[in-house]
Amino acid sequence: MRAPARPINEAQRLDTLRSLNVLDSAPEERFDRLTRLAKRLFGVPIALVSLVDANRQWFKSCVGLDATETSRDISFCGHAILEDDILVVPNALTDERFHDNPMVTGEPNIRFYAGCPLTVVNGSKLGTLCLIDVNPRQMSEDDLELLRDLARMAEQELSAVQLATTDELTKLSNRRGFETLANHTLTVCERMKRAATVLFFDLNGFKAVNDTFGHAEGDRALVTFSEVLIHCMRHSDVVGRLGGDEFVVLLTSATAAETQAILSRMQEELTRKNQEAKRGYDIRFSVGMVEFDLETHKDIHGVLAAADSAMYRDKLKSKALLP
Repeated sequence: MRAPARPINEAQRLDTLRSLNVLDSAPEERFDRLTRLAKRLFGVPIALVSLVDANRQWFKSCVGLDATETSRDISFCGHAILEDDILVVPNALTDERFHDNPMVTGEPNIRFYAGCPLTVVNGSKLGTLCLIDVNPRQMSEDDLELLRDLARMAEQELSAVQLATTDELTKLSNRRGFETLANHTLTVCERMKRAATVLFFDLNGFKAVNDTFGHAEGDRALVTFSEVLIHCMRHSDVVGRLGGDEFVVLLTSATAAETQAILSRMQEELTRKNQEAKRGYDIRFSVGMVEFDLETHKDIHGVLAAADSAMYRDKLKSKALLP
């Protein structure tokens, strides 16, 4: 086994990593969504966002592995941050750096590894977005490009940690955070030729809730609705609060029937919560649904505008049905 060397800018790299205040922090959906997406797209059992500290690699996000960190000396990612591009190990048993590594000879029995370095503005490589399999495998050029795209998303999230990209009340992504994640997700969908659908939500009668019951109750309504969104959406969907009582979801690879089923589950869950709470009002919503088309919408801003218009039509229809 060969322990990884240290980058020539190790002191600056560690200072940069620690300035982000992410080591030993709680799990965050923005990173967990990326590892879940990577696991699903590549069909691997393990995907990680790994940050390489002085003497350990610590997992900001980990799917398929129970550990939260390992020694840096036995880490694959310690080798990966020495590279300018993706480190691919097709079969660890035949690689002199890793063939007798305890993570190869024992749990989790690594055979395949691919790690893309995560580089921030000053050039420091803080860690990797990596894929692990228990069977040897190869990566095509398209696979490598897709992994780079996902790693760029992880890089943006690391850079955004110190920015206000999370809605303080609901803990969902705010507009900036949602647009960043959504634009990258749409790029991946285009490359993989996968469908993407935007759902634009607006709460009906929300101003009256604030006026009648107070803003604290209005905040509780917003939190309740956000909880319903998270509960009913799939793990890989991008969910955000744009502001006020406007929420948005980007669904990937969902058929029209699956999207309608999600909306039905939402309505059932909200109805149940309304009946149980007996709060003097019901949380209700209007929704606009638009499938993303690159030629029509160009980017996330275009499809959001179209979904907003569709939501407004739904709201007008709902008002027309009122007695």
